[in-house]
Amino acid sequence: MSGLGELDRPGAPESGEARDERSEAWVVGERAGGAECGEELKDGSAGAHTAVSAPEGALGAGSGDRVPPAPRRGTADPVKALMHRHRELCERAVDPLEIAAGLEAQGVTDRTAARFRHRDVFSLAEEMYARVSRGDDTPARPTPTTLPRPRLDRALLSLLPGALCAGAVAGLRLTQGRTRLLVATAGILAVTLALHAALRRGPLSPRGGTRSGRLGTAALTCWLLAYAALGDGLLRSAVEGGPDGLPTGAPDGSWPLAVTPLLTLTLACAPAAWCAHLLATRARRRLDASRGLEEFTASVQPLLLGVFALFLGALAALTALCAAALGEPAAYARILTLGALLFLARLLTVHGFSHAPAVVLGATVTAEALALATVFAGRLPRCGVLSVPVETLVTTHGPASVPVLLRGAATLLLLIHATRTLTRASAHARTAHPC
Repeated sequence: MSGLGELDRPGAPESGEARDERSEAWVVGERAGGAECGEELKDGSAGAHTAVSAPEGALGAGSGDRVPPAPRRGTADPVKALMHRHRELCERAVDPLEIAAGLEAQGVTDRTAARFRHRDVFSLAEEMYARVSRGDDTPARPTPTTLPRPRLDRALLSLLPGALCAGAVAGLRLTQGRTRLLVATAGILAVTLALHAALRRGPLSPRGGTRSGRLGTAALTCWLLAYAALGDGLLRSAVEGGPDGLPTGAPDGSWPLAVTPLLTLTLACAPAAWCAHLLATRARRRLDASRGLEEFTASVQPLLLGVFALFLGALAALTALCAAALGEPAAYARILTLGALLFLARLLTVHGFSHAPAVVLGATVTAEALALATVFAGRLPRCGVLSVPVETLVTTHGPASVPVLLRGAATLLLLIHATRTLTRASAHARTAHPC
């Protein structure tokens, strides 16, 4: 590669002064590298030059001068040592950008690259990519024009949950009694299967992660959706229903069902998939054009925030439409906080960061369950103080204030985490993941 110096070419003449100068430079670099690049420079496949000094009392023949240190020649190629350490990454990479993303994920920064005589990680990755031995079947480097485009079948698949939920809601409005129960059961089953299919393919499909982790996140999401439909009525009943706990204002003794959140969130699958695809494609293009990690991070942060704001705008519009169609109050705060939380959790999972969403969703579900439990526990003798905070909040601001506060705090935490993780080059490395 053109970036290599003359001293790295086989057969190039090399004087003693040049060898000694290069040896001292790499020894200083190894000592200054510390935790960032010390391991790469100490790799056994390519050792640095070291100076071997004569014993303390050794004298030159016929003179009183001390014998000068005798340099021992080595490979003096730390990039080769780094390539050996990340050999699998270099061999499977389809372009230098994938190597740069992998190095960044391992903690290599632009400052580390400077110790390898490169201005940034991207320049170091280009040399590593050029020096890897490849066969004739190596895939060609993708260009920005070959980025995946939305497919019609996956676009229709993202619309399917909302369409089935709308049909189920219409069926509930037109039926009563046992028939209504059958329609509700069939609608829940159909919407669940449609959501599963929409989240398994396209821009919302996860990258990596274990099956048990995905099932745990799905269970937490089901709780949040169930609470959005039934939780406010249950909490109001617990606070105002008296000792028997029956809901107030419900002639048939059932808890009031909020349909608007469910219909809105299922319809929001389509804009969520489109926003996820927009973030992936635009971030990849900026990764192609960036020449440094800091430059890429600075360009992707406003993109991420813009995509998040775009989704919130689409969700607010869908909330207004569904509330007007169903004749229910438009609970913007309740639906926007839940939709934003689920969107950020899915966006992080799509890019391979599934641990933080699972932890935050689990904490939110636990807090909501504890809020309900404290209200019922307050009815026990000498335990009335347990329900005072929740009852005061419900009496003052309504039952929706409890989930709004909890989900709003969880959304803020995930947004801060997303601005730190989804702005890294390793989060947008090119893989076989379809969009």
